[in-house]
Amino acid sequence: MAVPITPSQTQAYPLLSGIKTPEDLKKLSLSELELVAAECRKRVIELVSVNGGHFGSSLGVVELTVALHYVYDSPRDRIVWDVGHQAYVHKILTGRMAEMHTNRQYGGLAGFPKRNESPHDAFDTGHASTSISAAAGLAAARDLAGRDEKIVAVIGDGSMTGGMAFEAMNHLGDIKSDVLVVLNDNQMAISPSTGGLKNYLVNIPLNKTYNKLRKFVWDSISLLNNELGETAKTAVHRIEDGVKAAFTPGAFFEALGFRYFGPIDGHNIEQLVKALREMRSLPHPKLLHVITTKGKGFKPAEDNQSKWHASAGGFDIETGRNLKPSGNPTPPKYQEVFGEALVELALKDSTITAITAAMPSGTSLDLFQNAIPSRFYDVGIAEQHAVTFAAGMAAGGFKPVFAIYSTFLQRAYDQIIHDVALQNLHVVFAIDRAGLVGEDGPTHHGAFDLSFLHAVPNLVVMAPGDEQELRNMLYTALYEVKGPVAIRYPRGSGNGALLHKEFTPIAVGKGRVLREGSSLALLGIGTMVNRSLETAALLEPLGFDPMVCDMRFMKPLDKELLDTVASRCTHVAVIEENSTIGGLGSGVVDYLSRTHPGIRIEKFGLPDAFVTHGSMSELYHEIGLDARTLSERIGEFYRAP
Repeated sequence: MAVPITPSQTQAYPLLSGIKTPEDLKKLSLSELELVAAECRKRVIELVSVNGGHFGSSLGVVELTVALHYVYDSPRDRIVWDVGHQAYVHKILTGRMAEMHTNRQYGGLAGFPKRNESPHDAFDTGHASTSISAAAGLAAARDLAGRDEKIVAVIGDGSMTGGMAFEAMNHLGDIKSDVLVVLNDNQMAISPSTGGLKNYLVNIPLNKTYNKLRKFVWDSISLLNNELGETAKTAVHRIEDGVKAAFTPGAFFEALGFRYFGPIDGHNIEQLVKALREMRSLPHPKLLHVITTKGKGFKPAEDNQSKWHASAGGFDIETGRNLKPSGNPTPPKYQEVFGEALVELALKDSTITAITAAMPSGTSLDLFQNAIPSRFYDVGIAEQHAVTFAAGMAAGGFKPVFAIYSTFLQRAYDQIIHDVALQNLHVVFAIDRAGLVGEDGPTHHGAFDLSFLHAVPNLVVMAPGDEQELRNMLYTALYEVKGPVAIRYPRGSGNGALLHKEFTPIAVGKGRVLREGSSLALLGIGTMVNRSLETAALLEPLGFDPMVCDMRFMKPLDKELLDTVASRCTHVAVIEENSTIGGLGSGVVDYLSRTHPGIRIEKFGLPDAFVTHGSMSELYHEIGLDARTLSERIGEFYRAP
């Protein structure tokens, strides 16, 4: 049940406060819809200025969202939001206005659509290019059941560069099911979109002759609901087809079986409502091309769309100025350490190349892009292609480094196995956002990479415990490994380790002892190395003398170190920020249970469940990976009979 609207909200948002469901929106006039859009934009800016979240994308679809809910009948009609990071206004208009202050907060609303949160959220989303496939499935289910609800997929923010979108469109054009695809074209993903399709889409709205003819055709089509005869209707459609064939090379979308309409102004509510009403009456696959501005209505976001794709919050809503206290300087982010190290190495080695899937700034490969643009490749939101592209570069004698978030690498698993590992090609995977990522929640947590990479032959998998170790591991991956190698590292700032200019190679497959001890061993990897040391410090006053090891490598496993641990300890706790199924702990159990059957081993990691969203400290505490809870759990494990 929705939280009641407060008096202050009623005063600040006179129209929004009266909208409990989209049905209330339909009672308003078109001029009032403009005011609703202004209130939605104001509310999004206020929310993100405090809580943080995806920003520019939601501001860009304010008018489109208002128009969609004005014309369509959610939740009976199903609206699927690609990625879902642009769905804040959708949430505001579907009964969650009073709860939006909890957006992305622990126990509050999710930052993405969630079916278990509202019947208006037709499909859970968080990754790009899925909306048209989901809409096609919803439409097929509707058709088989004999229902007549409408299905809409809203795709944009670079998601149309993903191959899955075209697979879905190709299929929809074949089955000819009634689905509307709204292409929200802002020429952006997180960073500016790349590729031929982007250029193709941009050129259409810039053609003045096309737009004049399109206006004539559009005005003619709008008369079809009046008293035109069949001959006139056919003539208008032929004119429309001819115009599009002349000015849209290859009539791309129509070749896939879609009727193409647009482009239209995505910030003109009257035009949007008119277009959507026309679309609603057409019983076949159709695509409405909408031109929007990412960050619309907030000048700092319009001026720097990449920076304001998302915000951590704490900014002035008038100027965009950061209001968070500076305090002591924080250590550099892991991604920045990686990006700077890669540039340093690539400036000395002309065979190093850098690859991203539409995330140069998100992975700090923008540093490489600026320094060595000729060897930088942004393939768009196309993770599968990126991996095989890297494989091809490796086969051609180069050293490709593919930087990608852990959660997005999941999308290219077959390519890792079939195109890279099977051929033992020297591709370096720099896996960012490994482990929990906080408020973005389960769609973005890097919970499974150690597990799904563990089973892949030929692949070396390592994780640094601090920033300097990340630099050394990158050097090791490039020069000490001949085949495929993965380095996984977390989101956010490092530990404050002293960074050295020189690179020191690490012996492949070798861990290290950080604290000598006996009886009990804590084996950490990556982010959990420091956590293991913190836990050991809490266990010591309780009478324990824990041995602490930084395993460094999940694959190959340091069996010599494990033999040493087993010779000194009766109990081993493996601590990792990855699923306990299939990760480092599973490898340790496999080896020690065979070679040292008397030793007791327990795995401490992410549960066999999808971890919710919230601050990192809240999430660590919930799953028992904060130092205090770990010390209690490990103490119980040691004392258990």
